[in-house]
Amino acid sequence: MYKIIFTVLFSMASLTLTAQRISVEEYIEQFRDIAINEMKRSGVPASITLAQGILESENGNSELVKKSNNHFGIKCKNTWTGESVTHDDDANGECFRAYTNAGESYRDHSDFLRANKRYGGLFNLDPEDYTGWARGLKKAGYATNPRYPELLIKYIEQYELQQYTLMALNKQPETEVVKTEENKPAQAVETVIEKAGVENDVAAMQNGLDKISQINSAKCVYVKKGTSLLAIADKYNIGLGKLLEYNDMTEDGLLGKDQFIYLQKKSKTGGKEYYIVEPGETLYDVAQNNGMQLEYLLKYNDLKADSKVNAKTNLFLQPGHQSSKQSSDNKRGKLHKVGPKEGLYGIARTYNVTVQQLKEWNKLDSDNLKIGQEIIVSK
Repeated sequence: MYKIIFTVLFSMASLTLTAQRISVEEYIEQFRDIAINEMKRSGVPASITLAQGILESENGNSELVKKSNNHFGIKCKNTWTGESVTHDDDANGECFRAYTNAGESYRDHSDFLRANKRYGGLFNLDPEDYTGWARGLKKAGYATNPRYPELLIKYIEQYELQQYTLMALNKQPETEVVKTEENKPAQAVETVIEKAGVENDVAAMQNGLDKISQINSAKCVYVKKGTSLLAIADKYNIGLGKLLEYNDMTEDGLLGKDQFIYLQKKSKTGGKEYYIVEPGETLYDVAQNNGMQLEYLLKYNDLKADSKVNAKTNLFLQPGHQSSKQSSDNKRGKLHKVGPKEGLYGIARTYNVTVQQLKEWNKLDSDNLKIGQEIIVSK
């Protein structure tokens, strides 16, 4: 009788533990946004961060994660002054860092890589080069497992983690293929204009009229002149006020031209650094064609909403350029005013210099920047 009861209880406990385990897909869904934000802040590729998190934490199921929120197996080392736990790893009872939540662990992982000179060479690699990063981590001594790079690469490719690196870089993922009535692949609808990095085929957009697509990661449809905005709002179950807000409009009515209409909020930046105005385009057209908010297009170019722009005018789609200037004594070099959410890594990429150069030129002892702070970006 006791054997039967024990067997039943053991089976129930096993089922409970199994049910509580997090799958790899669930782990990615839960932490991908943190990885993307950390890449924007620190420069560590989101694909690498997620792959390491999956591997080091057993996709959130390891004993170390459960008792310390440590997703990357980072040990205390001599410089650690925060909370810690003991855990058996290469030796018994080793000291590991402990965090209040997973977000702290992800942030410390980024800072750990940036602060250690042995990982410095990784930040000279293309952030899309996940194989180089994976092998570089092993070479620098992050892990003792000889198969460490292969395991990271396997996770990145198997679970398509590279897409999160591309999102952090504001690069448009591959567009979905529009289906014909016979459910056969039709011509792919390219939704980003040529100056934003992907060739735009207006004819294809018109052929795919009312098909939801994307420009600069924002969902949109290509709509004909004379269409009612209220009809669009009703069709896609969006409040009219929200639809107007998403498209930088203030009044309801009929569209005065064929154009893209966005079904969600547009980005504050474009997919590329700049755009060359086409004949007949207004500032509003440029913002719509690039999937970015008009307010920020005007801000980046020191323009007003009623400003006129000529064809072939070069407009910036990303922050910083309007603040770049040469100091009067010509000794400080080119300056850049730090915009919202800008970090040293992103600024270094914009001006084709290294983070270390920026630190030396500006005598910085950390990666922290303040909005509005002016820093030297060239000698």
